[in-house]
Formats: sequence, C-alpha cells, structure tokens
Amino acid sequence: MSIFKKSAPFLLMLGLFAMAFLLMPSATAADNPKAKMDSEEVTKLLGEVQTEAVELKMDAEKMESYTISKLSWESHAHAVQQIREHVNAAGRLLTRLNENRALASPWQEQAIDEITPLLRELAANTTAVIEHLDANKTRLHSAEYKEYLTANYEVSKELSALITDFVDYAKHKNKFEYLTNKLEIQRK
Repeated sequence: MSIFKKSAPFLLMLGLFAMAFLLMPSATAADNPKAKMDSEEVTKLLGEVQTEAVELKMDAEKMESYTISKLSWESHAHAVQQIREHVNAAGRLLTRLNENRALASPWQEQAIDEITPLLRELAANTTAVIEHLDANKTRLHSAEYKEYLTANYEVSKELSALITDFVDYAKHKNKFEYLTNKLEIQRK
C-alpha cells in the first residue's frame, strides 16, 4: 500500500477541518452559551473503544487466516472467544458513551451514532461464528464459515478505522484550539 493511501484519510480529514474553519462563523463557544464543548469523559471513552477496536481487528484478521490453516477447532474456539471478549468490552464502553451522551459535543454524538451499528453488526457476526463453530466443528473450511470470518474481519476493520478517525479528529481539533488561543488568533 502506498504512503498516499495510508495518509489519504488523514489528509481528507485535515482538508475538511480547514474548510470547516474557513466557513465557521466568527462567534466562539464563549459567545454562544448553548454551544456544547467536547466532553473529556466522552473523548477518553472513545480512546478506550479505539483500543478495543484495534485489538478486535487484529484478532479477526488472525482468525480469518485460520481458514487456510489446519488448526483444530479448539484453536478456532479460543480465537473467537478473544474476539467475543473484545466485542463485549467495546459494548460496555458504548453503554458508557451513551450514558454520557448528554455531555457530548455534536461530533462526539456523531461518533457514538456511527459506532453503534458497526458494533452491533460485529456482535451479530461473532455470535454467528460461535454458533457455526459449535454446530460444525469438523467443517472449519466451509464457504459459509469463511464468509462469517471474512465479514467479521471487514466490519472490525471498518470499526477500527472509524474510531481512529474520530480520535484523530479530537486530537487535531484540540491542538488547533490550543494554538488558536496561544497565538490569540481572532476569527473574523
């Protein structure tokens, strides 16, 4: 993969952020008491969900590679158990995010809204993998099983990328605001 492809999401986010800054009205959050500030707790929880999502992606990728190996069903069961634990941990964090939703800024609410369906899909896929494995211990190379594992990997990859983009956005937004205040730049 070229460096451009790896940095394209970052460059896109940076470009969108710059455009948003140029189109922003001159009023600041201090001028608008109704404007919601970023919640530190929500940002922290997003970072924790990101950690789980990265682990999920790595575990799902490893498990998908099992379809071309001759590992035992016990190895598959152990791998899917790790995925299940990460899905459950991410689900608990999502519950906490929703509990803190009232404190969230608009972009944080959007993050919660976009993470939720992907995590639900991943939980459903993981359940399907577990059920298939329980019922078909000797059919580890069936097309259906491979499809489940591929779907799990694809969704976990999408979830990880999405959360990483939101966490990166938060870091860059905070740095931008810090530098704006430090340099006392006036928005006109």
